[in-house]
Amino acid sequence: MLPIFSSFGPFVRQYIIVIIANLSLYTSGLGVGWTSPVIVKLQDEDNPVYEKPITDNEASLIVSLGLIGGITANVVAAYLVDNLGRKKSILLAAAPRIFCYTLSYFSVAPWMNYVARIVGGTGDGLSFCIVPMYASEIASKEIRGALGTMFQIFSSLGILTMLSVGPFLDYYTVNIVCIVLCVVTTIPMLIIPDSPYFLHKQGNVEEAVNVLTFLRASESEVKEEVQEYENDKGVTNMTFRELFKTSNLPILKIVGIAVCIGVGSQITGYNAIAMFLQAILVSTKTSVSPEIASVIIGVIQLLASFFTASIIDRFGRKPILSTSVIGISVGMIGLGTFFFKTSESDVVDGFWNYLPLVSIVIAVFSYSAGLGSLMFPLIAELFDGRSRALGMFFGVVSVFVATFILTLSFTSLANAIGAAYTYWFFGVNCLIFFVFIVLFVPETKGKTFAEIQVLLGVRPAESNKDVEKF
Repeated sequence: MLPIFSSFGPFVRQYIIVIIANLSLYTSGLGVGWTSPVIVKLQDEDNPVYEKPITDNEASLIVSLGLIGGITANVVAAYLVDNLGRKKSILLAAAPRIFCYTLSYFSVAPWMNYVARIVGGTGDGLSFCIVPMYASEIASKEIRGALGTMFQIFSSLGILTMLSVGPFLDYYTVNIVCIVLCVVTTIPMLIIPDSPYFLHKQGNVEEAVNVLTFLRASESEVKEEVQEYENDKGVTNMTFRELFKTSNLPILKIVGIAVCIGVGSQITGYNAIAMFLQAILVSTKTSVSPEIASVIIGVIQLLASFFTASIIDRFGRKPILSTSVIGISVGMIGLGTFFFKTSESDVVDGFWNYLPLVSIVIAVFSYSAGLGSLMFPLIAELFDGRSRALGMFFGVVSVFVATFILTLSFTSLANAIGAAYTYWFFGVNCLIFFVFIVLFVPETKGKTFAEIQVLLGVRPAESNKDVEKF
């Protein structure tokens, strides 16, 4: 099994495998960043891609329709992960992305990009749902938080790649670059093992033990996890119908927490900034170059993701999430203040010239250093093996639905009530979400999946005794 990595320690092996899996999220980041430079190109009146520039409504559809594909994909993902497996499902996610950029390249009208984005969104939906699940099952409890943040690091790296090259390439070259990167990043995934939990669940006990032995630091750790798998042996995966039984109320409560985390992450307004970034910077009419500012923001986003990876297993999930949401609020309030102050003036200079960039940097850093890095890994941690696929479905779908509504309505909302009040609205939402995190989100730092289930009331404390023997 991966003999080339045998000379490394178990933690390093886990990092290598999870990094390779997260290459799938690198290409998802390309898709998120793609809209920022491409929308500007499609709306360019001097050099339009189509016969005429696209309208604001058409731009909103191109940005948001990918999320429809993501929602659909999550219905499929809940089935795929427990039948096809985590690894093969991640590999499968590359196909719709390649189709997406190929169709965008040959696009001659906005509707073709609508279709491309919907299809590409299915690949993103699969990755967002399955990669955090795979990483949580590969990782030891000591570094599960750090490995979970690889999700945001690679997504940010994909966004940064697009923000760095997209503004300086023509529309067609951008899509060719995306096709090539999708193909190249998929190949290394062929060498990684499947999740040991999935292997054990499928009856491949020996292979599951071999994978765990390769990944864990001691025999006792292997025994501990195998015992957890054995506790779930013969238990079928939870269905939608079972979820709503009275006996499963604790799990239904966790689903509610996951959905609130997903929706809360979007009512902060972050993705409205991320997907319309270059257009927002253009609208500020400051002397700061939108293209250069986009790259700076992409670098900040990536650095923030690395920052979280270094501190998550030291400080825990709740403190980082809480601080993150307050930071996003500060950034949104700063943006709102800029647009309110400059709404009656065409001249922007002095401090006001840099306030939009500073505010966006604060919001982006705060999101990437906390909420963006922890959201999906935390949702994956909250559920046991039996309910994890279903739990991730609800969590990820809530994110995609909320993001779709946000991006589709963002331009109309800003036109209706003004940019200032729109960003202030997001800032207030952040404060409401902060209260929810403090009151309802559990701390999972340093706990095994069995211990987390005891904490959440899904299992009685006695059910963990067998694990504690090892």
